[in-house]
Amino acid sequence: MGERYAQALFDLATEQNQLAAVEADLKSLKAMIADSRDLRVLLASPAFGSDDKTKALLALADAAKLGATTRKFLGLLASNGRASALSAVIASFEALSAKARGAVAAEVVTAVPLTDAQAKGVAAALRQALGRDPEISTRVDPAILGGIRVKVGSRLFDASLKSKLDQMKFALKRA
Repeated sequence: MGERYAQALFDLATEQNQLAAVEADLKSLKAMIADSRDLRVLLASPAFGSDDKTKALLALADAAKLGATTRKFLGLLASNGRASALSAVIASFEALSAKARGAVAAEVVTAVPLTDAQAKGVAAALRQALGRDPEISTRVDPAILGGIRVKVGSRLFDASLKSKLDQMKFALKRA
C-alpha cells in the first residue's frame, strides 16, 4: 500500500521539481513520528476517524511549515483512510529517492549510539563493500545486546551479540 502512494508522491514531486523539498519534509515528519507517541497512536488507531486524522496532519504540516505538495499529500492520505500507512510511505519514498540518486540506503542498528569515529568507520566499510556512498540511517536497539546489524536493501549483515548467543543456544540444543 505504501509503495503506491510513495510512487505517486515521488512522480508528482519530480514533475514539480520539488523532490528535495518533499524529501526534507518527509524526513522531518519521520522524526516527528519517532519522537511523538501521541502522533503514532493517532496514525495507527482506528478510534480516530479520517476527518480527525486529516485535521491533525494538516495542523501538524502547518506548524512544521511543510511545503504545499507535502501538505496536500498528507490531506489526501488521511482523507483516503490511509494515514496509518504514513511510515511505510515515507520509507518507500526514501528508497525511491535514493534509487533515483544512485545512492544505496543502509540501516545500521547498534545496542548503544555510535561515536563519530565509529560512524565514519562503518561508512567507510560500507563504501568499500558497496562500491558507492551509502546513505546511512542509524537506530539504537538495546535488545541486540552488542555488536552491529546492517541492512542494505534486502541483505542483512548481522554481527550482533544476540544473534551469536542464539546460534550457540541452537547448537547446544542440537548436541
